[in-house]
Amino acid sequence: MTVSPLPAKRDERMHPVRKIALASVTATALLAPLTVASASAAPQSAPHTVTAARAIRDLPEPPPAEIVRKELGELNVATPHPMTGYSRAKFPHWVIQYGTCDTREVVLQRDGQDVVQDAQCRAVSGIWVSPYDGKILTASGQADIDHIVPLANAWRSGADEWDTALRRKFANDLIEPQLVAVSASSNRQKGDQSPDQWAPPLSSYWCTYSRAWTHVKYAYHLNITEPEKNKLNEMLDTCDA
Repeated sequence: MTVSPLPAKRDERMHPVRKIALASVTATALLAPLTVASASAAPQSAPHTVTAARAIRDLPEPPPAEIVRKELGELNVATPHPMTGYSRAKFPHWVIQYGTCDTREVVLQRDGQDVVQDAQCRAVSGIWVSPYDGKILTASGQADIDHIVPLANAWRSGADEWDTALRRKFANDLIEPQLVAVSASSNRQKGDQSPDQWAPPLSSYWCTYSRAWTHVKYAYHLNITEPEKNKLNEMLDTCDA
C-alpha cells in the first residue's frame, strides 16, 4: 500500500501551550546550547551540543484547517473493523532512527526544553510541557510518546489489512504529525479512544489535535466513524475561534 502524504504549508507560529514552556524557563536557558549524544558511528565517550532551536520543535505542523476539512470530507466512513488478531507487537515501534537513538528518544529530544542525552541517547534531564493537559514534566519518565492515532484505533480503521512494514512506518512516523510527548496520565486516559470518546483536556489544543488526527488518517488512508467525523468537525471549528 502506498502512503501519499498531502504536501502542506507549514505554520511556524508557536502554539499557546508551547508558550507555557517558554514561561517556565529563562530566556538565557533557551538560548544556551543543549547537550545531546552524538549520532555518528564514532565512539560516544562524550556528548556534543546543538542549538536550542532544534530542541523546541514539537509535533510536525499539520496542514491548515481549510485543507484538513477537505481531507476529512474525503475519508471513508465505515464501521470499525473487529479487533480479532490485534497485538501491539504487530506495529514494531521505537525502532532505531539513527546511531543509538530510537523513536522515543528522538521525540523526547524534539519536544523538550534543555534536553540532555547520555551517550546511549537516553534523556537524562530536560523539561517537557504536555500539550494535552499543560502539565510541566521535569523527568523523561513522566512523559509518554503518544500516537495521535492510536495503534488499536488504526487497526480498527484498516491497518488490520496492512503488512508489517507499513505498520512499522506508522508506529514510528516522524514526518507526519503522529507522535508527541505528553504526560503519562493523559496518555493513559486517552488509551485507544477516538476524538468522539476522548479529547485533550486543554480545548486550546483541539485545533492542532483534530488537524493532526485527520491528516494522519488521510495520509494513511484509514477509515473514520460517523461520530468521530462529527467530533472532528466540532474540534476544527476551534481553529476559527
